[in-house]
Amino acid sequence: MAKTISHDSRQLVRAPAFRTHVRFASWSTLLALTLLCSRATAEPSDPWWGRDKALHFGVSIGLSAGGYAAGSLFLDERWQRAAFGAGFSLTLGAGKEAYDATGRGDPSAKDFTWDVLGTVVGTGLALLVDVLVQPQKREPSTRAAQLGHH
Repeated sequence: MAKTISHDSRQLVRAPAFRTHVRFASWSTLLALTLLCSRATAEPSDPWWGRDKALHFGVSIGLSAGGYAAGSLFLDERWQRAAFGAGFSLTLGAGKEAYDATGRGDPSAKDFTWDVLGTVVGTGLALLVDVLVQPQKREPSTRAAQLGHH
């Protein structure tokens, strides 16, 4: 007989591990933005609302939501999937800016800011869809059993 686990979404937010990971991600993002912005020079040719900013925002939404979806194939907890999707998107965004900094493009703290905003939106949307599609929490042993781990 299968055991049914009721799920209250408020428990996820109250979980100490979830709060710790959210704090870590928030502080890491803030630190990265502070470092990038402190080194960036204000250029009139790099407007906050330029077409390339919309591209950074949109691509980051797709990357983070796609990363969340890919993470659902091997991660049980929603916070793990969210961290995976956000990490995937931010790594690629930071990598693009690092590539630009080698002289092959124009590095921009504003671009990375839009990457971060798109990552937040994409991860939030993916999490929302996950909660709406599957409101009950899965049993943690399900994935391990499928992979042959006991």
